[in-house]
Amino acid sequence: MKEKVLVTGADGFIGSHLTELLVKEGYQVRALSQYNSFNYWGWLEDIDCQNDIEIVTGDVRDHQYCKEITKDIHTVFHLAALIAIPYSYKAPNSYVDTNVIGTLNICQAAIENQVQRVIHTSTSEVYGSAKYVPIDEKHPLQAQSPYSASKIGADAMAMSFYNSFDLPLTIARPFNTYGPRQSARAVIPTIISQIANGKTHIELGDLTPTRDFNYVEDTCSGFLQLARCEKSIGEVVNIGSNYEISIGDVLDLISELMGRKIASRLDEQRIRPERSEVSRLWCDNTKINQLTGFKPAFSISQGLEKTIEWFTSTQNLSKYKANLYNV
Repeated sequence: MKEKVLVTGADGFIGSHLTELLVKEGYQVRALSQYNSFNYWGWLEDIDCQNDIEIVTGDVRDHQYCKEITKDIHTVFHLAALIAIPYSYKAPNSYVDTNVIGTLNICQAAIENQVQRVIHTSTSEVYGSAKYVPIDEKHPLQAQSPYSASKIGADAMAMSFYNSFDLPLTIARPFNTYGPRQSARAVIPTIISQIANGKTHIELGDLTPTRDFNYVEDTCSGFLQLARCEKSIGEVVNIGSNYEISIGDVLDLISELMGRKIASRLDEQRIRPERSEVSRLWCDNTKINQLTGFKPAFSISQGLEKTIEWFTSTQNLSKYKANLYNV
């Protein structure tokens, strides 16, 4: 077995896929699921390698708990975060508590327990609407939502531990990840689940923004490659495809792949405040390619085909409430 690693947020969308990849690669995995009284492990309930990992339940907002779970850990993949942008308008304090304070707790615990590597998860939302494209790591940061503000704060907190305490840390900054198990609040699951449930008109927000969509297996591969790259320590590194597509074009592509003629209908509650909408994201992935040789393995069509196949399984689709808008 390789080193022992901790994945925070392992019960979530990307975290569960990263946990599977790490097990496949021979790592000993401690997987953190957020504590709840139901003893429910989120998407870890659905993975095949459940018996090959150590599942712990708790909360990154508690420093003492973070200190406990980082003992004897070589590498921390810190993914635990609140990520839904609409909910950040309603509960901004929660985002600071989880994203900023949670990151502080993980970094302090990593120092105290002499963790060898920390991969901290950022987001392309910290860039806001592109000032220039493609977006490299030198692009200005713009807090266009409480969520993005909390992640800018979390990134700064993480980097301060590299600068102040020599914590061997890398900030991984993925662009828009999609795939099986993604939250119902995200646009691709929204489109697929509504079509799969027989709707002929899809309720959506603004179709004009563009995104750099990345299949989840590519994002997880980027995380792992950065963790294995000594030259990435102290660096902020984008993970993306260097491919831009509008939400409207994604709708058309999914409709074509699912063999359905679909029209969209504007749902006002899905519209972000004007200055909060991020109109354009397009990743410059030159840095990660130069550091690790990373290249996406899946085109947008290939990734969507695999995503559609998963979501249209009756068992999986039943977990999504396609008729409700989930912030």
